[in-house]
Amino acid sequence: MKTLIVCASVSHGNTRRVADRMAEVLGAEVVAPEQADLAEPTGADLVGFGSGVFYGRLHPRLTEFVKALPAGRGRAFVFATSGLPEIPPAPFTRPLVQLLKGKGYEVDGSFSCRAFDTWTPFKLVGGINKQRPNAGDLAAARAFAERLRDGRGVVS
Repeated sequence: MKTLIVCASVSHGNTRRVADRMAEVLGAEVVAPEQADLAEPTGADLVGFGSGVFYGRLHPRLTEFVKALPAGRGRAFVFATSGLPEIPPAPFTRPLVQLLKGKGYEVDGSFSCRAFDTWTPFKLVGGINKQRPNAGDLAAARAFAERLRDGRGVVS
């Protein structure tokens, strides 16, 4: 199975750590949006898209990359890291999931976990979630990727 992960990890490397853990399981290459060719995702069997959360949204570089993708077919997943917890009625990943579905992708699920965050108010106290993503978060990312690899249905 050819797998690609497009990951925007810009602040502390949190999202890249999660992407790398998933890539180990999926045998995937991890690339930044500006390094990826827009045709690459259409040639993959499974494509992951992930970033940290900025002001309640995934990174604009990742979103712009997905908006620029040609209509495609295939499987995709979305993941995120954030200092603050997701609000269940409005998950961070939902807008990108909807965008991918509109492009013709079958989105197999999404994953998110907490991560070290030094956004302005938190910077005053040295940041929050200093030890995240931790071993438990990375194990959850690995388990998520295993379910994707094994095709065990939609995982949210």
